[in-house]
Amino acid sequence: MAIESLYNLIPAYGQDLVRNMTVLLEETILTEQQRWGMFLSGAHAIGVGEVIRQIEAAAPLSAEAVTAAKAASAIMGMNNVYYRALHLMHNREYADLRSGLRMNILMNPGVDKVDFELWCLGVSAINGCGLCLDSHEKVLRSHGVTAEQVQAALRIAATVNAISAVVRAENHYK
Repeated sequence: MAIESLYNLIPAYGQDLVRNMTVLLEETILTEQQRWGMFLSGAHAIGVGEVIRQIEAAAPLSAEAVTAAKAASAIMGMNNVYYRALHLMHNREYADLRSGLRMNILMNPGVDKVDFELWCLGVSAINGCGLCLDSHEKVLRSHGVTAEQVQAALRIAATVNAISAVVRAENHYK
């Protein structure tokens, strides 16, 4: 499996992360595209080049799905900052104003809407935007996505975040 080159970047103290990723890649609660797209969108959200390259090389995703995973990371990178700020600010006046931010990708992401929403949810978890998490979870649940499937996306986001942190930290020693 091509993902083993990523595993080789993780030292002994991070082997729980390797095991978690292995388990998550083998679970069938999400489709293969949903799983790999979540790993890829999460890696892009965090921005550790080596992790992005290894996941993208291993991911059995179509070109459209790769682009959509990257787009989920990009659009949530913007939205998570904006909507997290609105959520944290005490002055509610800003919540009533039009954001004026372009978000056309949300209407036609190039993959199934549920897949894209899962990736947006995971990236929102990585970026810490509670308002976006609630919004995407509500959309997912309205499309019949189960709590277990939402949890699987969150577990992937948490795992790719931790793997990226370890690789980033270890690269400081090189």
